[in-house]
Amino acid sequence: MTLTAASALPATERASPKEILGWAMFDFANQAYTLLIITVVFGELFTTVIVGDRGDDYRLANLLWSAALALSYLLVVVTGPVCGAAMDVAAAKKRFLFASYLVTVAATALLYFVAPGFIWLGVGLIVLSNYAYSMGESFIAAFLPDLGPPEDLGKISGFGWALGYVGGLFAAGFTLMVLGEATAENFERIRWVGPFAAGFFLITAIPTFLWLRERGTPQRRPPGCGFVALAWARVGTTFHELKRFRDLGLFLVSLVFSMAGIYIVIAFAFIYGAQVIGWDATTRNLMFIIVQITAAAGALGFGFLQDRLGAKRTYLLTLGLWVLAILAIWATPELTAWLNATLGLGWEPQQLFLAVGCLAGLSLGSSQSASRALVGLFSPSHKAAEFFGFWGLANKLAGVIGIIGLGLLQSVVGLKASILLCAALFVVAILICLAVDQARGRRSALQWEVRERETAPTQPASPQ
Repeated sequence: MTLTAASALPATERASPKEILGWAMFDFANQAYTLLIITVVFGELFTTVIVGDRGDDYRLANLLWSAALALSYLLVVVTGPVCGAAMDVAAAKKRFLFASYLVTVAATALLYFVAPGFIWLGVGLIVLSNYAYSMGESFIAAFLPDLGPPEDLGKISGFGWALGYVGGLFAAGFTLMVLGEATAENFERIRWVGPFAAGFFLITAIPTFLWLRERGTPQRRPPGCGFVALAWARVGTTFHELKRFRDLGLFLVSLVFSMAGIYIVIAFAFIYGAQVIGWDATTRNLMFIIVQITAAAGALGFGFLQDRLGAKRTYLLTLGLWVLAILAIWATPELTAWLNATLGLGWEPQQLFLAVGCLAGLSLGSSQSASRALVGLFSPSHKAAEFFGFWGLANKLAGVIGIIGLGLLQSVVGLKASILLCAALFVVAILICLAVDQARGRRSALQWEVRERETAPTQPASPQ
């Protein structure tokens, strides 16, 4: 099939602003979980208070935190593609999204009961809540190709990520001002971070389920074949057909390496600030605000840039920014000392670390937005949920590799030296992505759609 034939397919109409806002509100809502539980508050609380092995530089605590997150991501790797295929077959993206949302809310609220010494309760609830949250990330991303034509996906995806960081700014800003610091002395107040994050997610995601449409049509199942068996069969077919989607496959491999680095940053950035930089409460709060604002600006700004430069070039640009950011994070103490000696300054490492946070924030929002839009471009419309299941698989496989790798490495050489692993991961991701051809990848998706239309029955079968 030719590109001309593929181009004859009806163009996807841009969804209404209300529906796009409803879709983006899920990013707004779930950012409370990412920031309050994984990045800013509970991760530090778990490592320094609930486990609290300060005499060993928190190496056991960091390793347990890594293991809990890695296990949750491994569960996504196992179940994500099958759920994506099942959603396509049953036209049930919204129902799967709703289930993941309820489980995330419930498990997050129960974190209130994780007190010092209740290590395994904390590990179990983190595994369950982060698994459900991560599945929801893939489920909401599967709606993206239906929200507009390819040339608009960058802006729409960027809008979602930007709104997400605004949501995180509201949620974590309230927490830092009202609940206070993640310390043993403040434990009775800060333990409410779980119920607050759960309530924020519960309430602010309501517009998603009111305004977002389910556009799929349930497909006929062979007699005696359940959705799970049919989903596995479709996943197997997709693996077999990956030769038709060479650029998607290459990009997903690149994504494994880049997201491994990003998951390390998300899980350990504030732990690094507390343990290596030794920041105070004021700097910690300023860093949070800086990262949220720059990440929102990066997601939105690079989203518009992406529709002009192309998703691949934008993605590569953001990975280059990540390499610079990681090198700056690693060198912050030495760079501060050099600046003080050369320019006669009196800076502390935590002050320079704030400037580094700007670069990391710009990279954070833009790189994830670009990767989501690129998968949307490479996905045939009727396999969107399934392909975003593979996107979720690549993301969470990255989480397993990156976080376990960092956890083991820091247990040997310490957290500061092991952060360089991130830079190496981003460099590998860049080298792999250079082989991706965006135009060819888009043609493959369009040609698959043409083939499906040509072989489809003239009268759609009604679901059983």
